[in-house]
Amino acid sequence: MVDKNILETFENPCPKRDYEVLIVQPEFTSVCPKTGHPDFGTIEIRYHPKEKCVELKSLKIYLQGYRNEGIFYERAVNRIMDDISSVVEPKFMEIIGRFTARGGITTSVKVQYQGE
Repeated sequence: MVDKNILETFENPCPKRDYEVLIVQPEFTSVCPKTGHPDFGTIEIRYHPKEKCVELKSLKIYLQGYRNEGIFYERAVNRIMDDISSVVEPKFMEIIGRFTARGGITTSVKVQYQGE
């Protein structure tokens, strides 16, 4: 079960510097809502923190919540963006989901967020 309340943050240790954080989760899994078959992919989260950074253990547990979730790739990546950006409130965030081939077709979904 996916629960954004699991996500924790900590204070940005260098709030006066513009820098980028890159997080790669190469073992993302979910379930195709049409077939019930497992989907596998890599989730890449790239962001420029403002006041907060996402805590990695909580992010790992959050992403593991998708393991049994019946969800299309497009919805999964957009939901991950909505949940993480609402908690971290970054200057900028980009999330890319790169999903492994199924039936000879690979899919990548990229979404961006621009903070205020």
